[in-house]
Amino acid sequence: MSYALQTLWHEKARYAAGVGAVAFSAVLIVLQVGLLLGLFTLTSIPVDHTTADIWVGAQDVKSVDLGQGIATNLHLARLSEKPGLVGQPEVFLANFANMIRPDGGMERCFVLGSSLDPAAAGALDVLTADHRAALTMPNGVVVDESDLKRMNLKGVGDTAKINGVEVTVVGTVRGLRSLAAPWVLCSITTARKVLANFVHDDQTSYLLARAESPQRAAQIVKELRAEYPDMSVYTAADFSFNCRWYWLTRTKAGIAIGYAALLGLLVGAVITAQTLFSATMSSAKEFATLLALGVPRTRIYGMVMAQSWWVGVFGVAVSLPVVWGLAELAALGGAPVLLRWEVVAGAAAVTVSTALISGLFALRSVRRIEPMNLLR
Repeated sequence: MSYALQTLWHEKARYAAGVGAVAFSAVLIVLQVGLLLGLFTLTSIPVDHTTADIWVGAQDVKSVDLGQGIATNLHLARLSEKPGLVGQPEVFLANFANMIRPDGGMERCFVLGSSLDPAAAGALDVLTADHRAALTMPNGVVVDESDLKRMNLKGVGDTAKINGVEVTVVGTVRGLRSLAAPWVLCSITTARKVLANFVHDDQTSYLLARAESPQRAAQIVKELRAEYPDMSVYTAADFSFNCRWYWLTRTKAGIAIGYAALLGLLVGAVITAQTLFSATMSSAKEFATLLALGVPRTRIYGMVMAQSWWVGVFGVAVSLPVVWGLAELAALGGAPVLLRWEVVAGAAAVTVSTALISGLFALRSVRRIEPMNLLR
């Protein structure tokens, strides 16, 4: 192993292409998967930015944007009978709506109506005390700064119509960038007005509750699912995952990402295999000398595979700072890249394995080497 590493170090130029190919593959895999995961975190924003432990909705709700009206009193009675809740369950309204912009154009938006109490589980954590106070104004809404241009709004004080109801922007926030439709935050009262045709007064989109502990929340969810199969019950973590998974499979984005990552792997594998093959052939006389001295061919095989291993390791090491740098640039451009350690570790394992497989192809050149070559 040490001899292979020394050889690799002294002949850096010869192996540079292989290291670069491995690094390219690792960067492509991590960025593609990280970008995919980052984008789909936007779909679960209402879940991730509230403090609720339990979400109750209509039957077979797979994502927060697919909620339907449910009977408030019925579901409230079912949830409230469970011991271990902290405070009272809350009504949470969530539905798509049509916004008529100030310029007369139409934009699809997603209305989120919640309680504005300081300890409310459904109020998104980006709302400050000033925001909550402003949202008590009739028909007041808060939107994310990144969506202002999309909705043709300049800022606080601008008005638009949502489902025919005139609303006023009373504040803006950051951190709620949308993927499909801009998020519009408001009070329950305002949400009732703009969503009157979708959620009746005796209905709600979801019921939210806090539990004494995550373990108790999971137990309550399990009990409610067993007792009432006609409604959806999730822990916040499960619902967040379901939102992202639904959008991933619905858009087929995972297939596109998989093809792109596979292409990067194939390109990296071909270049790495060719680099290792050429490097091995250029050392043919040295290997022939070793064979003439009685060194087993298997030892030479081992050295070639060790070189493949180090090419993979160095390629991964080179890719890491590049990945982090490109992820920061993407974030500045508004495209979040989620660099989970599982993704980085998985990409490293795949690319190093690819380098080792490339080394197996390079062993073909070793099989052709004979000590008689020294006499030519």
